[in-house]
Amino acid sequence: MSLASRRRRTNTLIAVTLLSLLVGGCGTGDGGTPETRSVNGLTYDLTPDQAGRIHAAKVDAIAAQVPQAIRDRGTLVVTGTVGATPPLGFYATDDRTVIGSEVDVAVLIADILGLKVDRRNGDFAQNFVKIDSGEADLFISNATVTEDRKEKYDFATYRLDTIALEVPKDANWTYRDRKSLAGKKIGVTSGTNQEQLLVGWNDQNVAEGLPKLELAYYQQTSDYYLALSSGRLDGYVGPNPSAQYHAATTGNKVLTTWSGAGDALQAEIGVLTRKDNGLVGPVHQAIQYAIEHGTYKQVLDRWGLGGEAVTQSRINPPGLPKKKG
Repeated sequence: MSLASRRRRTNTLIAVTLLSLLVGGCGTGDGGTPETRSVNGLTYDLTPDQAGRIHAAKVDAIAAQVPQAIRDRGTLVVTGTVGATPPLGFYATDDRTVIGSEVDVAVLIADILGLKVDRRNGDFAQNFVKIDSGEADLFISNATVTEDRKEKYDFATYRLDTIALEVPKDANWTYRDRKSLAGKKIGVTSGTNQEQLLVGWNDQNVAEGLPKLELAYYQQTSDYYLALSSGRLDGYVGPNPSAQYHAATTGNKVLTTWSGAGDALQAEIGVLTRKDNGLVGPVHQAIQYAIEHGTYKQVLDRWGLGGEAVTQSRINPPGLPKKKG
């Protein structure tokens, strides 16, 4: 079995274990079947065929703006990250098919553009490499708009960015402000805006004479969850949608949530593409069309993300401030 297959198998086994806790009454899960799970009143379809996926008709005026080479190909190559729990991007019950809200967003955009999605997978940092090399057209996987990234990439926004601090269910500490993190060991994915935010807060804490925050990095989301459950981490900072789901199914606690840009502004998640390649315009228009015609809301509501909906898609809005130094 290849390394990739072993990782998929590990992620799936962990996801199934977490989901099985619902049947035992942990958290706020309401049970379900092997193909579905109900959490906080919302039923998630875990099957690879995704019969309830939201689709849209092609809009010729928008589709005509897609670069000719992509129209001739007939596919939109989309890369993204696979996590261990719903709702963003995770493996279905067949242990092969990636499903979730980010996949549905990609399919909706592709529908409006008259294309089919060719989904690729990679670790978060690898997704940027796939865009840089031209292997993928779009990166759709909880990518936050940042000022640093805008120098190289274009964004069309489609969701508010909210991140969460998840801690073990038996944790006895509370969060008041950044100083609460001093001396703690917190898991975070490398290269994310969450990491940038925590590094900045740690610098401020250390400058004020507080104990250093230790950041821990693992290869997979499932590794963070195992570290949390075993007490090797005091907390994990990641996307709020996954944290809320994971906490509900395990009994863990979400101590607090923030904008992905901290106090600076309300961060936004965007479809990322290589700058000036002719895609951001039609992608932006496709998202805006979906917002105005209701299919966008249906996609987010299907995965419990209505609270993170945007009222309009924006191209390259203000993002997380540049890294110092």
